Amino acid sequence: MRIRAAAAVLVLLVGVAVTASAAYAATLPTGAVSLEAVNYAGRFVRHLDSLARLDPVTSSGATQLKLDATFTVVNGLASPACYSFRTKSGLFLRHRDYRLRVDANTGDATFRGDATFCAADGSVAGSVSLVSYNYPDRRIRHRDFALWLDAVGAVADSSFRLVAPWAPKTDKNPVIPGLFADPHLVTFNGRYYLYPTTDGYAGWGGTYYKAFSSADLVTWTDHGVILDHGPDVSWADDSAWAPAVTLKFGRYYLYFSGGLVNGAKQLGVAVSASPTGPFRDALGRPLVQSGQFSGGQAIDPMVFTDDDGRSYLYWGQGVARVVPLNDDMVSFDAAQVRTITPSGYNEAPFVFKRNGTYYLMWSENDTRSEDYRVAYATGTSPLGPWTNRGVVLRKSGAILGTGHHSVVRAPNSDTWYIAYHRFAVPAGNGTNRETAVDVMRFNADGTIAPVVPTR
Repeated sequence: MRIRAAAAVLVLLVGVAVTASAAYAATLPTGAVSLEAVNYAGRFVRHLDSLARLDPVTSSGATQLKLDATFTVVNGLASPACYSFRTKSGLFLRHRDYRLRVDANTGDATFRGDATFCAADGSVAGSVSLVSYNYPDRRIRHRDFALWLDAVGAVADSSFRLVAPWAPKTDKNPVIPGLFADPHLVTFNGRYYLYPTTDGYAGWGGTYYKAFSSADLVTWTDHGVILDHGPDVSWADDSAWAPAVTLKFGRYYLYFSGGLVNGAKQLGVAVSASPTGPFRDALGRPLVQSGQFSGGQAIDPMVFTDDDGRSYLYWGQGVARVVPLNDDMVSFDAAQVRTITPSGYNEAPFVFKRNGTYYLMWSENDTRSEDYRVAYATGTSPLGPWTNRGVVLRKSGAILGTGHHSVVRAPNSDTWYIAYHRFAVPAGNGTNRETAVDVMRFNADGTIAPVVPTR
């Protein structure tokens, strides 16, 4: 028997709860769902030969039909206050000339707008109506079982019930639905917090960061936008990349990359009293300016705090750098900046300590390459010297582009996890990436065992 569930109930089923949008009366859970017409019971939104339509689906139906009638509700490509719908084949529901279809995300502003819908209450209790993001007077509506964008209200033809998906998610990864990259995974007060880059933009031109939290690395809460370059950062417009958050003296510090449109990249720092923000720009200017240090690009910041309480800032693409931070966590002595670039290094430095050994990890190759991967070295101090230990995470089968990672130890244990991004499965690429988490194990001699990426 098919199990129906209202949107509020589905939050419990799909694993990520979302905060309400003030602009619309309804909210959707993110994760796998199917959409049933309120006035044609048993008919569901599905795609056929790229076109979206309303067709009957039953428990005895073909597997492909069930896949075509299942969508993953994700963070809106054009706005985090709204939603996008990703198919099992990795395409996105969008409108073109007011006709609904599915296409690959190109990341440009036109596609993102065409593939974003805001949720309003439907014509009957428990149903939703999907309003076009860039044509707010138009909604998804079925006409003769084809789906169009029409200027209608919340009538039955434009109302849908969110029900349990015909093709449920069975894979462990990605841990959060949608396009997110460069994940920074950390624990605060026994809870996991995940801070990724918002992905899916041409040229990686995203402008904002979100925070997610979990007690078990399985069920995640979406805490919404915590910093947006548009209203919150005067010196950066886009390229909101690679956030990293740390706790010091009761305050949370967010280190991030940013730049002007098509301009040079710089590093910033923001501060908050909460791990879920909101964060405010602590300086009103970059922490590390473009060109301040010769060679490499100022991106991918990360902070490691040693047992003695001293904190160190690492960053750089092409060249890896480190400097001790002052106690205020927002300044440093430029004369103490050191270059620590290991062989094979491209970007994304990450440092942690275990059993007295320091581990420096990084990403090799370009993030657009399916051979993007993680390597590491060990040392006796946060500054090195470092002994290269080789690659520890690489592509496997259909899982490609595994890199830009972070590492976290489970509270009160010696269990470790590695968070990283990969090309979205399927149909992903270097700007359509998703976040995965796997266990990271150590050999008896302290070296890291190869990580096998999982589905």
